[in-house]
Amino acid sequence: MAKVYCTSFESKIGIIYVASTERGVCKISIPKETKKNFFSWLHKHFNEDEVEENRSRNKQVIDEINRYFNRRLTKFNSPLHQIGTPFQKKVWRYVRRIHYGSTMTYKDIAVKIGNPRGYQAVARANASNPIPIVVPCHRVIGANGSLVGYSAGVKTKEFLLGLEGAIII
Repeated sequence: MAKVYCTSFESKIGIIYVASTERGVCKISIPKETKKNFFSWLHKHFNEDEVEENRSRNKQVIDEINRYFNRRLTKFNSPLHQIGTPFQKKVWRYVRRIHYGSTMTYKDIAVKIGNPRGYQAVARANASNPIPIVVPCHRVIGANGSLVGYSAGVKTKEFLLGLEGAIII
């Protein structure tokens, strides 16, 4: 039976919920996604008796997120346990390659992963990313440079890109 260790902590953008397995971080819930939605996602992918509160198991990713918010970290090293379809995982692997302070369009990613007409599928995969910030889906923007499609809201996306110096706010 796989265990899932979860906790929450206060950050510069509000309360963040984190969950990990023995393999790595599997879920991060940033403000706008409720605690209820966080646990619904966990219970969709894991049995309820597998989920337990455990802050120490998430110490590394919490520390990394806090260092990121304090501009002392530009690349996350926490191991990940990505849960999604093969296509989603392919998109998320590519999104992880977008450097701190940089952006890329959905269309650019579609071309890079060999599916040039699949920019809408890339957008849907990006919207389904269960590990935001660490898998930096906030760095993906619309073809015209607009800050579209962020589950935590455009204001949070704007904040994160501003924090990284990718945009001037």
